[in-house]
Amino acid sequence: MFGMGLSEIFFIIVIAILFLGPDKLPDAMVQIAKFFKTIKRTVYDAKSSLEEELKVSELKEEAFKYKKQLDEATEQLERIRSADLTTLDDLTNPVDEVQTSEKRLETEAKEVKEKIEPKREVITFPKKSKEAVSQKDSNV
Repeated sequence: MFGMGLSEIFFIIVIAILFLGPDKLPDAMVQIAKFFKTIKRTVYDAKSSLEEELKVSELKEEAFKYKKQLDEATEQLERIRSADLTTLDDLTNPVDEVQTSEKRLETEAKEVKEKIEPKREVITFPKKSKEAVSQKDSNV
């Protein structure tokens, strides 16, 4: 307790008995206990209020972060709104360019494929008439 040994505590008790006497000693002990209890309660209250303030400051920091994110999003929306994309042509021109380049690439791919792959020849045989088939069967 407070870095005091048993002999030091005993010495303080003996001095208290000598100065206060047996009549006033119990009242003095009660007052000392109340004093320490009050100090303990005060320290606890200070600690509690400090922790509450820390929580409040953490909440403020978190709210500030959310406000900052909201401000950034608002700025982005303002930039988009102020952009010169007023006509539909401004929006469709890149799409048209992509479509034309896609068609051009498809035709080039077909040309390259035709150059690489040989053309298949279609061989057709003339159909024989039924009379020619029946004559052939009769000859056999």
